[in-house]
Amino acid sequence: MEIQTILSEIKYKAVRSSGAGGQNVNKVSSKVVLTFDLSSSQALSGEEKLLLETNLQNRLTADLVLILNCDEDRSQLKNKEIVTKRFLDIIKKGLYVPKERKPTKIPKSVIRKRIKDKKNVSEVKKNRRRPDF
Repeated sequence: MEIQTILSEIKYKAVRSSGAGGQNVNKVSSKVVLTFDLSSSQALSGEEKLLLETNLQNRLTADLVLILNCDEDRSQLKNKEIVTKRFLDIIKKGLYVPKERKPTKIPKSVIRKRIKDKKNVSEVKKNRRRPDF
């Protein structure tokens, strides 16, 4: 994965933000929409594309396009930085492959201790009973 090549493949679009803000909202396009076409990306290998497709299947459109938007700040530049950072985090998390779990054996001492404790509890309960004459 080459970050610089991926960043060059991103398309940004500035849109008018919704919500409160008075006339500033009506004049300024501060919301930033980021689009990244996964299928036509040259920076990712085939395996990486497949991995991202499976891990990010809920975030991708039918055409395998990732769309993110940000309107947290009044500044278009800050929104662009925020959405780019969010995009890189999503890509890194999507490419993460968890380590395979190796099942371990339960030590014999632990098994012996558990059985000993069970016998002890059994004895305690047996001593609570009414004696048999």
